[in-house]
Amino acid sequence: MVILKSKAEIEEMRKAGRIVAAFHQAIADMIRPGVTTLDIESFAVRFLKEKGAKAYTIGYNGYPYATCASVNDVVAHGFPSRKPLKEGDIVTIDIVAQADGWVGDSAWCYAVGEVSREARDLMRVTKECLDLGIEKAVVGNRIGDVMHAVQTHAERSGYSVVRDLLGHGVGKEMHEEPNYPHVGTPGKGFRLKEGMVLTIEPMINAGKAFMTVDADGWTARTADGSLSAQYEHTIAITSDGPVILTAQ
Repeated sequence: MVILKSKAEIEEMRKAGRIVAAFHQAIADMIRPGVTTLDIESFAVRFLKEKGAKAYTIGYNGYPYATCASVNDVVAHGFPSRKPLKEGDIVTIDIVAQADGWVGDSAWCYAVGEVSREARDLMRVTKECLDLGIEKAVVGNRIGDVMHAVQTHAERSGYSVVRDLLGHGVGKEMHEEPNYPHVGTPGKGFRLKEGMVLTIEPMINAGKAFMTVDADGWTARTADGSLSAQYEHTIAITSDGPVILTAQ
């Protein structure tokens, strides 16, 4: 069942969204060669505690960390590690904060030092896919309209869209109904209604869309070893248009 939020509830959700956005702003200058994703994880735990928020993902279905740290060919759900980031890497940091009972969810892709043109272009197009999807997230459109915008921009740019991991509703829980891939056909899928709160989180691969999962049961990688990038916002569908609750 899709849980629609009132205007008052969407306002309450802003706190978690602001905390997540502030976290991403705080780590932007921290990410550089030599830093480990476990350093970022430790910072995240301290940061959320200081803000009076809960790290939602710790213990979620057995996941042990406050962040997901996905480097280079890792699509999503990478474990933070002691391996230092190196010049030319790209890393997506995903965090979910719970504050006053509500959840905010956002992922951002970062360049580590100077990266290749291939990596820069992939990051740029992935962020554009997010922005184009958000533009279509208006009352009366269907989810297919939103994701068609994501899919066509990615594929026209020579990239592929991961199908196996889904966007989702957000509220008191991280994963609420509905669930949906980031590909679509205009006019198809559920209709967007005022009060929906959803993630738009395209995972875009430089190579093919296929992925594998490591033995840890979480770390998803591109099957062909190509680079992958992701940007994600939590958005509210309102009569005034989409509201980005995790805007930086």
